[in-house]
Amino acid sequence: MNIELALNRLREAIEERGSGVYLITVSGDGRPHAVYLDAAWENGRLPVSGVGATTAANAAARPNVSLLFPVSAAADYTLFVDGPATVETRGDDHCVVVTPTRAVFHRPGAPRDPASSCTSDCVPIFQAPTRVAPPR
Repeated sequence: MNIELALNRLREAIEERGSGVYLITVSGDGRPHAVYLDAAWENGRLPVSGVGATTAANAAARPNVSLLFPVSAAADYTLFVDGPATVETRGDDHCVVVTPTRAVFHRPGAPRDPASSCTSDCVPIFQAPTRVAPPR
């Protein structure tokens, strides 16, 4: 699937779920830190606004974060989006801006693909192309 189509599919999945999202960062001692805030699609990135000082500091120091869009009904898929984050100041608020590099639908159940490393019902919807370092 080409990257533009995959990004459109991701944008549509996010819009279907609404703006409520868990932003998961990692603290200095390696513990997960989760907050529930709003995110919106913005030119291929996901700004999460209104983050507190702890979340902003975690994202600045360890920028690989995850977003979890929860289910609205028992049979729905949870949507996980991973990617590097930057911290921006917008007005008086801190904003963590995530650039998606990977996204997957996930729910309990038998794997769709028996060869998959996922032992649940997982459906990858986006994977950013890996960049190869230029030769020296």
